[in-house]
Amino acid sequence: MTKLLLRRTGLYALWLFAIGAGIVIVLNYENARGSAGSAPSQWISGTSISLDPTRDTLIMFAHPRCPCTRASLGELNRLLAQSDGRIAAHVLFFRPPNYPANWTHTESWQTAAAIPGVSVQEDMNDALARKFGAETSGYVLFYNPQGRLLFRGGITESRGHAGDNAGESAIISLALGKSTAVTQTPVYGCSLLEETNSQATAAQ
Repeated sequence: MTKLLLRRTGLYALWLFAIGAGIVIVLNYENARGSAGSAPSQWISGTSISLDPTRDTLIMFAHPRCPCTRASLGELNRLLAQSDGRIAAHVLFFRPPNYPANWTHTESWQTAAAIPGVSVQEDMNDALARKFGAETSGYVLFYNPQGRLLFRGGITESRGHAGDNAGESAIISLALGKSTAVTQTPVYGCSLLEETNSQATAAQ
């Protein structure tokens, strides 16, 4: 009886350890920040995106097959709804070279295209992402009409987590002409660089 009890206790302890380890792994993944490059402090001219001369301009760089990006797009929808039409928004979806156009036309693409006032286009081989220093899906840059960078970073609190967050609040405040102490936040999502290229190949 004692041996059986000890065996059950040991199994129960192993079960609890496995659950705890699983929770730690999930939390570490959700809170793992993506890398961010050096964003230009002044708007880059001569690209396929135009700086709006009358409104602030927002750019989001996204991987069409990154599950974390769904939450970023949801937050983009929320912040645009609260900005009173004062933001010209663009979502650029990474597309590897030699891949068909429909590779980017995922659920995330459709979600972005359905957001009122958002312009959606492909970013072939991360050409624009590299120019603007974007390295992680969900990365947002926010420029004023004079082309000065006001904010850069993510608009979710963690990977795939929707809800109020510092990045979203900062952009809304800036768009409404209010001051904010937050000009940069971490970004959570899939890589747009070398790792993404291997992910893209696997997902084709």
